[in-house]
Amino acid sequence: MNKITLFHGSSAQNIHPQFAAGNEKRDFGKGFYMTADRELAREWSAARPTTQKGYVCQFELDLADLKILDFQKMNPLFWLAELMKHRTASDSKRYRILAKYFIDTYAIDTSDYDVIKGWRADASYFLLAKAFAKDEVDVSILDEILKAGEFETEYCLKSEKAFQHLKSLSKKLEMVNASFYQIRYNQRDMQARMKIKSLIDSDVNTVTNVFSTLGRNPLKEK
Repeated sequence: MNKITLFHGSSAQNIHPQFAAGNEKRDFGKGFYMTADRELAREWSAARPTTQKGYVCQFELDLADLKILDFQKMNPLFWLAELMKHRTASDSKRYRILAKYFIDTYAIDTSDYDVIKGWRADASYFLLAKAFAKDEVDVSILDEILKAGEFETEYCLKSEKAFQHLKSLSKKLEMVNASFYQIRYNQRDMQARMKIKSLIDSDVNTVTNVFSTLGRNPLKEK
């Protein structure tokens, strides 16, 4: 019951999960990213417009004895702070100043976790982050925005122990029709951004409790 099936999509044909590898500027920093949805993995493999071929590999992850940080069970502010640690949504001075304050206030120490689970930051996230930093989004509707934007779930393996619990189930890589899944990916993103913008512009967004007015993180006061 502790074992789950996950998929990794990539434009690279050589898929070899390695501890401490990857790009620090990914959502949760360095790590190996996967999804439980094969179709999403296919889209992610073809997400870049220059991709001509995509590849998907299937894995089994044994969660037994792994320490998992699940941002989807927490206040979305903690997820946003983690993403802001690694991703830059705007080059403006105001964003840089507020982002640093926000990270200092709401970021969680993730160094002790084997796996991080949370929403994936695509173009929809950058729309949300920019609007949030401009005080255009009330904190009370963050959950609704995540639902409206249909943010996808991803798993990120962080520790050496987690990689030891990962087993490949693919005898050979699945080749993906890149042009077809690029269209799917772009359509999904466009629809998500439209839904998010519509919600931000709606009356449900009271713009009362916003980015620059947030108080202390109660978890850090304990």
